[in-house]
Amino acid sequence: MDDSLKNLPTSHLLGSVPAVISEEKEKSTTSYDVPEANMQIFPPNNGGDRGRGYQTLGSPSPSEGFEQQPANNWRGVFSISSYTQYFNVDTDIVLNRLLSALHPIGGDFFAKIDANPDLYGLIWISTTLVFVLASLGNCATYLMQKHTNSGTSWSFNVNYVNVAAGSVYGYAAVVPLAFYFLLQYMGSNPSLVKFWCMWGYSLFIFVLASFLLVIPVEFLRWMIILLTGAASACFVGSNLKSYVEGSDLTIVVVAAFTLQLALAVFIKVWFFP
Repeated sequence: MDDSLKNLPTSHLLGSVPAVISEEKEKSTTSYDVPEANMQIFPPNNGGDRGRGYQTLGSPSPSEGFEQQPANNWRGVFSISSYTQYFNVDTDIVLNRLLSALHPIGGDFFAKIDANPDLYGLIWISTTLVFVLASLGNCATYLMQKHTNSGTSWSFNVNYVNVAAGSVYGYAAVVPLAFYFLLQYMGSNPSLVKFWCMWGYSLFIFVLASFLLVIPVEFLRWMIILLTGAASACFVGSNLKSYVEGSDLTIVVVAAFTLQLALAVFIKVWFFP
């Protein structure tokens, strides 16, 4: 072989890689410790003296802590979830209570709602009565005027809506509240939610009577409203008497009876003159 070929560089030939490469390979395959991951939640929590800018998954957010306040806490008064239990009724329960409200001398309404008093009836029966009084009151007024003067034209009195809303909602909310404080003052232990529930369902009979009050016969109207008021008053009085049984609270029952009759007369005089 020519001696000139022996002097050529051999670093590019196979097998000519220096052994140091294997050492570098061993270094590259060695494992290294990965720092422990810490999952965090955005946005950061500027915790002041806590010194951490982010929240870890293990620490609840302030909003979650507020939502988990118990219902009996003062914050529960402003939480919608505190009132969901009073709307936990189905159609069968509501219908059963509506039928019970038409039974004036049963006196067992509080026993039926003892486990689950609701405010559903209070709100929707009152709202239904407001619209029924406003609409049928205008209709009855027109029929009475038409009966005496055939040339009378139809006109809708918007004041009926305002008066109906103020009187019905005010009565359904304030009267049970007043009896609640009165009975507490007299040493009884009443339930405000049960009172609201019972007085709310007591208004249902006025919804039915309003359709009959459209008849343009004044004597018949008075008979209908007085019978309706007496039935509603008996329902309230008998249930209130059974609820406060054992105490000399006759004056309370008489007052509740009188207020229901007064409501009936007011409905007749104002909406069905």
